[in-house]
Amino acid sequence: MNITIVNPSKIPALLYGGTERVIWYLGKELAKMGHNITFLVGEGSSCGFADVKILNPNESFDSQIPKETDIVHFNFPVKENISKPYITTIHGNSSPGQQFDLNTVFVSQNHAQRHGSESFVYNGLDWDDYSKPDFVKTNEYFHFLANAAWRVKNLKGAMLVCNKARKRLEVLGGYRLNLKMGFRFTLNPKVGFHGMVGGNKKFNLLKGSRGLIFPVLWDEPFGLAITESMYFGCPVFGTPYGSLPELVNENSGFLSSNSDDLADAIKNVNYFKRKMISQYAVDEFNSRKMALRYLEKYEKVLSGNTLNQTKPVYLHQMHRSVYKFD
Repeated sequence: MNITIVNPSKIPALLYGGTERVIWYLGKELAKMGHNITFLVGEGSSCGFADVKILNPNESFDSQIPKETDIVHFNFPVKENISKPYITTIHGNSSPGQQFDLNTVFVSQNHAQRHGSESFVYNGLDWDDYSKPDFVKTNEYFHFLANAAWRVKNLKGAMLVCNKARKRLEVLGGYRLNLKMGFRFTLNPKVGFHGMVGGNKKFNLLKGSRGLIFPVLWDEPFGLAITESMYFGCPVFGTPYGSLPELVNENSGFLSSNSDDLADAIKNVNYFKRKMISQYAVDEFNSRKMALRYLEKYEKVLSGNTLNQTKPVYLHQMHRSVYKFD
């Protein structure tokens, strides 16, 4: 099958970039299966296992799709007519009332349900590209992994939890001085900042952590920070919003909107079995499983069927307007 994967950003992602990592590993896995992959992506992109075409923002998407393409996989909403069969994956949250194409895929069951859909595929990663976890040696710190400048990721809440538990927090994805949210300077010496970190430095920080603190204040669509952390044996301590109850079970973490409950849970972190958590991530959130599920979607569309009976619409009444965290 000739598959064209479209996204306007640059690949590969070296630091921050969830969608870029997902489509990279999807293409890589599909190529391993014998499919011909073309990435239609942003300027500066390169890839050794697939053809790369640079997306021209001044031309229509349809005119840039290779003629030999059997199916196109967009990773953002497309408003023009596309002559080839296609699907669209929505990776983020939407605006109230926003409508999507019949052949739309979401990234978790909760994400799909909030759009009146049952069509979803979990994000998967190629764990062979990650360093091996160490289930014995850990340090006495927990970590936060997200773009800390984004208020819904709730770094403030993560610091509160660790402060109540008297535990050190290492922040991956933020800086001690942050001017994007006004003037914010974190004085707490028990909070370390590592910026937008990637590669072995990121892996080593996750490998040494006791767990992920993830008290998000929105309906998280999926959260690669969750599965990456679990791969390294880290239990997840977060809020029960969006996809978290799907991804985090009683053996892999603890969810609550109360900071005291989360603080008590991380004091009892030894309850969780790091090797079991890692194996759960490897089994459930790998790129091969993701690719096989997308192939089912491709084949359904190519057979003339749609992925949704009606167009998905973001259902405002199902979206929490207030996210409790105290």
